[in-house]
Amino acid sequence: MTQEPQRDTRATRRGVLAGVGLVGLAGAVSACSSGGSSSSPAGAASASTAPASAPSSASASAGTGSATGALATTSEIPVGSGKIFTAEKVVVTQPTSGDFKAFSAVCTHMGCIVSQISNGTIDCPCHGSQYSIKDGAVVAGPAPSPLPAEPIKLSGTSIVLG
Repeated sequence: MTQEPQRDTRATRRGVLAGVGLVGLAGAVSACSSGGSSSSPAGAASASTAPASAPSSASASAGTGSATGALATTSEIPVGSGKIFTAEKVVVTQPTSGDFKAFSAVCTHMGCIVSQISNGTIDCPCHGSQYSIKDGAVVAGPAPSPLPAEPIKLSGTSIVLG
């Protein structure tokens, strides 16, 4: 009768744990990769980024747009702040009354979707990049370049992408 060599079960467990760790690392890296549709952190897709009682000039919420094809109405974009439209990957701001701007919501550092607008900046949750609501310029890194401007049109009180 021959005996088969016994395997060291610790090595097998170690291998499994190493594999699980690599899968977790790959998931973390893909969360920050550019071009992916799931590059935003969990919960950022449609959740409001400001408590209901927070002043509108201090922060903004993520939006989903209206039924008419417009992103929002002008009254939905707070002066000195803005609103993030995660489905469209667009941020609309109103730095001063009546002056509406739109930028890509995709961080220029690693492709995460920005998550909030606070104190005059558009903020990325992944690595802390901040952009100006006035022109999309980098206020705090590690982002290497500004958020690209996006074309919007005002049609009455509606803000339409394009």
